[in-house]
Amino acid sequence: MFGIWGHPEAARLTYYGLYALQHRGQESAGISAMGPSGVETHRGMGLVSDVFDNAAVARLPGTAAIGHVRYSTFGSSRLANAQPLTVRYRRGWLALAHNGNLVNAVEIRQRLEDEGSIFQTTVDTEVIAHLLARLGGTSPDEALAGALNVVRGGYALVTLGNGRLIGARDPLGIRPLSLGRLDGAWVLASETCAFDTIGAEFVDEVAPGEIVCIDGDILRRRPGAHPAARSALCAFEYIYFARPDSILRGRGVHAVRKEFGRELAREHPVPADVVIGVPDSSLSAAAGFAEAAGLPCEMGLVKNRYIGRTFIQPSQELRSFGVRIKLNAMRSIVNGRRVVLVDDSIVRGTTSRRIVEILRDAGAREVHLRIASPPYRYPCYYGIDTSAAGQLVATGRQVDEVARLVGADSLGYLGLPGLLRAAGGESLGFCVACFTGEYPCDIGSNTARFFWDGEGEGEGSS
Repeated sequence: MFGIWGHPEAARLTYYGLYALQHRGQESAGISAMGPSGVETHRGMGLVSDVFDNAAVARLPGTAAIGHVRYSTFGSSRLANAQPLTVRYRRGWLALAHNGNLVNAVEIRQRLEDEGSIFQTTVDTEVIAHLLARLGGTSPDEALAGALNVVRGGYALVTLGNGRLIGARDPLGIRPLSLGRLDGAWVLASETCAFDTIGAEFVDEVAPGEIVCIDGDILRRRPGAHPAARSALCAFEYIYFARPDSILRGRGVHAVRKEFGRELAREHPVPADVVIGVPDSSLSAAAGFAEAAGLPCEMGLVKNRYIGRTFIQPSQELRSFGVRIKLNAMRSIVNGRRVVLVDDSIVRGTTSRRIVEILRDAGAREVHLRIASPPYRYPCYYGIDTSAAGQLVATGRQVDEVARLVGADSLGYLGLPGLLRAAGGESLGFCVACFTGEYPCDIGSNTARFFWDGEGEGEGSS
């Protein structure tokens, strides 16, 4: 997500900001801008470059805008579910963009529909819009605080309308949101790399459970949803999601991933000739592994830059096909050598198996797979598309079984203590439920059934 307030080129800067955040979602893109006649929105399916051209951006007037790139985890892949969502209610026009999952969205939606509400989408984000409309008698930030006290889960969101730009974060801080400044304008973004792209200065992270309201030249920060007893930033932000040049909790993502690799080399050493990383999210960990192991780190896999992340494609068929198109092995690097292949995670196992096959086809004598995170055994309910537990290759399997399934000569996972140590210490608070099954907030039986059994349309904001 991206939002800006108080700049004459608001829509164009939002467009550039979404480019910087494209890695977070490739399914759809949209921008809402606040002009004299209200909020105007342009959305479409595909990448930012597919959805917008100069004419589309020029048609979005005003000095305030919000944008969104979607990676679906709840609600099907279709234009109606693209964001920002735009609604008109008694206070006027409101646009809303959301990152994460609301774990009680199913129950809330059923209750609202029983009371006469009509939903236009299948995304959990629309639940927030309906709650805001019902609380329309209070100020916009008070209405949002009231709505957020009803929902549960991991979320960061931005809203635009009623003469305000508002950002908010869930009480556990599962999903990230940062505040920046550019030429007197205020900027909100999911990651700080978006600030670098437009030349904005990072000011602060939006705190867990905090609402930031920008009205005219005034910035107000206030508590939003009821505060949680602890913080629980999604560990996968450091492991996979965030760009390596972003900063989370005051630490560069690249530096944290490199430390993951060092810890991994200490925990799972192996006689080898070369270390290679899976581009792009594993290159930092591979460099750290090689440094700690005293081995050369080489570019053993070449990535086709015009293919998106296989992990977030909406079907298994596209994931399998995408690996062969996306990656090619450097035969001169791997032929006849014992290779340590470093990757950030194994979720379904399909991608790992294909990469091992690619390396063996290129002549690798041995392939030792090293994973810079613990075994991924439990579904995520807070914004990662892993759906049913039966799709997770580590669930119910020992490490050597997973190694055989992916075709590796050996397999080693970074232990949870090492992961937390490298990320700054357990005391900071992380959500690691995908590794432990211990969820930081109650997910409810409906949500558990929806994801665990794979009953959902498959894929949220969200």
